[in-house]
Amino acid sequence: MLTDEDVRFFRANGYLLPHTQLFSEDKLARLEAIFNRHLRDKGDKLSDELDTPHFRDPELLDFLLSDEVLDTVEPLVGPDIALWTSHFISKDPKVGRATPWHEDSAYWKGRLSAYDRIVTVWLALEKPSDTSNGCMRVIPGTHVNGFSDNYAPTDRTTQTFHAEIQGVDESRAVDFVLDRGEFSLHDGRIIHGAKPNTSDVRRTGYTMRYFPASVRVLPVEQNAGWKIWLARGRDTAGNVYQPERTPSR
Repeated sequence: MLTDEDVRFFRANGYLLPHTQLFSEDKLARLEAIFNRHLRDKGDKLSDELDTPHFRDPELLDFLLSDEVLDTVEPLVGPDIALWTSHFISKDPKVGRATPWHEDSAYWKGRLSAYDRIVTVWLALEKPSDTSNGCMRVIPGTHVNGFSDNYAPTDRTTQTFHAEIQGVDESRAVDFVLDRGEFSLHDGRIIHGAKPNTSDVRRTGYTMRYFPASVRVLPVEQNAGWKIWLARGRDTAGNVYQPERTPSR
């Protein structure tokens, strides 16, 4: 569980690095095996494009709806928690693309009724995530808006997304250096990115993203076919959830 000081730091800065293990070794190894299965079966997708794998693989719900994760995010999201999305993102050695400066919330604009308590857990799999293999970086305190208007197109051969925020003061960046099994937390509105992987070590993470169940998923085209789960507590927004799993509390 996060402390009151942890919560205050997160609210002020938009991120937190607990430097603790999220899952037991057995559970972590099982998740890594699932990732490698998805990587093996990815077809023509790139290694950093394994988005929403839990839509296709219900075994991942054992992790996404686990008490280990939900107990961690509850002080930040609140007692009523919904699962928004997850993503395996892996940067291959030497050729792993950079991630441009961006806000996750900008890609969800118009899809939700509020954006201020969406929290992402970024879990390091297999190997450490550090400055040599393109660890995530954030600009502290930039989570107050979430919808910058100075995006410019990128080169998708070297960048994972199609646009990047211009004019970011990179001297303020905090590198999320994580050992295998450690995790970070960040607000869905914070400006963040990552350099390319120029090392000989693959960098792999699993992102698990949650929002308050008081937030409504809007009936817009971008949400057609989108799947959400009530992870804990009760819904007060009138959302429609997947029935495969019941809340853990």
